[in-house]
Amino acid sequence: MFDPELLERPSVEVAPLLLGAFVHGRGVTVRLTEVEAYLGEMDPGSHAFRGQTRRNAVMFGAPGHLYTYFTYGMHVCANVVCSPDGVATAVLLRAGEVVDGLELARERRSTSKRDADLARGPARLVVALGIRLDDDGANLASGDITLELAHSASEFRQGPRTGVSGAGGTDAYPWRFWIPGDPTVSPYKATVPKRRVAPSTL
Repeated sequence: MFDPELLERPSVEVAPLLLGAFVHGRGVTVRLTEVEAYLGEMDPGSHAFRGQTRRNAVMFGAPGHLYTYFTYGMHVCANVVCSPDGVATAVLLRAGEVVDGLELARERRSTSKRDADLARGPARLVVALGIRLDDDGANLASGDITLELAHSASEFRQGPRTGVSGAGGTDAYPWRFWIPGDPTVSPYKATVPKRRVAPSTL
């Protein structure tokens, strides 16, 4: 599977090492092609930026566990917890290629028109793998969801994280990592700042 000591590093160091790794889910395996790193209490884009809560408690726990959360009122996303126990950093699993269990992934992602889209995006990836919100805290060394690192490092590129609002979405945080040229990598979308409407003087 993986060396627990490797995941004790900060997420920005672990993230590129996860490219090409395999996540074995419930009947489906995905090869990771895109991830994003979040550095906890020093990162304005992280759920842990303002400290520990019931929602993000797993991020502050031991590395090598799964951190799941609900977003936009409809999607579940999954992260690999990194850094030593008590330090909250994690890597968001953004996209990947289904390499095993293709038929089951197609059933779960019946709206996908191409196989390259089955796990192209963090919510789609979770659905394809059969990851649920209650998998929060799962040990990635055993159980229904496991992580297997690649035997060799993948070539990668990095840039700003996608869809992160506020300071955490700027070029100062180039913590999105992807395998160049892979068709399963999701398109980059910068966050558009909300325009403030001046109060009427009438």
